[in-house]
Amino acid sequence: MPRDCQLLHPRRTPTTPLDAATVLLLRDAPGPHGASQLQVLMTRRSAKASFVPGAYVFPGGGIEAQDGAPEAHALAEHRPAQTGQRLTDALAALRESFEELGILLARHADGRWADAGDIAALDRKAPFAAQCAAHGLRLAADQMYLLAHWTADRNLPKRFAVPFLVARMPPGQEPVADETEQFEPVWVSPQDALARHEAGQFFMIFPTIRTLQRLAHFADVQAVLDAVAQEQPLWVSSPRSGLVGGKVEHFMESDPPYGELALVCPDGHHQHPLDWDSQRPVALLKNLQRLTAPNPGVMTGPGTNSYLVGEPATGYIVIDPGPAEPEHVQRLWRAASGDIRAIVCTHSHPDHFPAAQPLQALAAAHGRAAPPILGLPSAPTARAASQFTPDRALSNHELLALEGSGPEGKITHTLQVIHTPGHAANHLCLLLQEDGLLFSGDHILNGSTTIIDPPDGNMADYLDSLALLQTLCAQHQVEFIAPAHGYVLGQAQQAIAQLQAHRLAREAKVLAAMQARPEGSMDDWVRLAYDDVPPRMWPLAQRSLLAHVERIRMLEPGND
Repeated sequence: MPRDCQLLHPRRTPTTPLDAATVLLLRDAPGPHGASQLQVLMTRRSAKASFVPGAYVFPGGGIEAQDGAPEAHALAEHRPAQTGQRLTDALAALRESFEELGILLARHADGRWADAGDIAALDRKAPFAAQCAAHGLRLAADQMYLLAHWTADRNLPKRFAVPFLVARMPPGQEPVADETEQFEPVWVSPQDALARHEAGQFFMIFPTIRTLQRLAHFADVQAVLDAVAQEQPLWVSSPRSGLVGGKVEHFMESDPPYGELALVCPDGHHQHPLDWDSQRPVALLKNLQRLTAPNPGVMTGPGTNSYLVGEPATGYIVIDPGPAEPEHVQRLWRAASGDIRAIVCTHSHPDHFPAAQPLQALAAAHGRAAPPILGLPSAPTARAASQFTPDRALSNHELLALEGSGPEGKITHTLQVIHTPGHAANHLCLLLQEDGLLFSGDHILNGSTTIIDPPDGNMADYLDSLALLQTLCAQHQVEFIAPAHGYVLGQAQQAIAQLQAHRLAREAKVLAAMQARPEGSMDDWVRLAYDDVPPRMWPLAQRSLLAHVERIRMLEPGND
């Protein structure tokens, strides 16, 4: 965890979210060309509502005392997993769907669904469960399943924690809006709702949009119910927001900017700019800046990230100075106010180290002591463009310390060197010990997987290094990873575990391709093992394919 004293913004406690519940009522309906399509019931909120006025939403609302009352629970049919709060959530969503749209998920003792006559006999404004009991109805909570759980962004003054439930629309009922809170109930396919929103005709908020995007992958109601039958939410999210092009955009945990927003604005009360800009450094912590080189491309993403660790009282260590682009070198120099104590290269690929010597020379030209260029020398297997000899080779687990003093006493920033061969034979990562932050070079990227290019790249070494980093992150409670390409990653251990799983799943596909085409060529195997990758990327994928093939053959019996 980063030290509070290094956060850009003072800590604050976000508003405590209020409990609410919502339900997606689903049906199968005739679609284009005679095929059926999944539809969901949505309704427009009042233009005078205090929360998202005019938005199209699913029926739902705040949880009330009556939803958790023993008599309400006793009246509910429910599954074994629906106890306590889960049953209360279901009953709240069930009640709200009746009050707002006149939809009644309830059955008679003989199993018959409530019909129009039952609904007409109930008062939407009177206590709900007591009325149902008086009319011999049992509440069908057992027909409601947990789809997802959303907790509103931390920067909102009014927040809700909301389970999103799903249920099949009861037969023989029609939605009728209360014309107070909700208007214009409409059955719509997820795809149509999203298209209308894009056209500016169907205003929805972020959780609704993302829920529909995921719902669009299901063919029918039964497919949705099958997916949620395990009684676990398909996703849990508390979105964060940042600025893109000067406008606020929202992101889930699976979106690339999420980790960076968690690092820079942990409590959500400032908007962090997310536009890639090679003209100026971006502050991530008080002791950490990122300057992205102007070398965007297929292999580099938005560009190579150069990092500056330190502060005026301690001087700075530059990590991965990047390509020898003169203006980038000047910007690094200015960002450090000319006080660069060392230059560390995570490896010797040409988008990472060439600026080291120009930056070192710039210091000398200004009468400063030349900062040493540190790293690991390139191996004999390195390509010609990756030949690199540092001023000094770094030892595994060596500590690089910046020290100074400030108003509150001694200041220390310590980088631990970790040798991580795999992407390159001379690759290393760095751990900022005091703040639990890992600089991963090209070993771990955000938004893509790194290329393993033999002979300098080695898949066995790469996976071993991933396991080493996983252990290191657990030992040092590392939450964030600063990669050489892309935004900061959060949930470090989870990110590494997902990367390990992805690599092993890819290797399984490579093995299957080799077994299916034992006499096949690399071209044959890449078509089979990378069928989910655009063909234009296959020449690059072949390099990692070769690395997988080498590891598979190494693991064959007799190749100890």
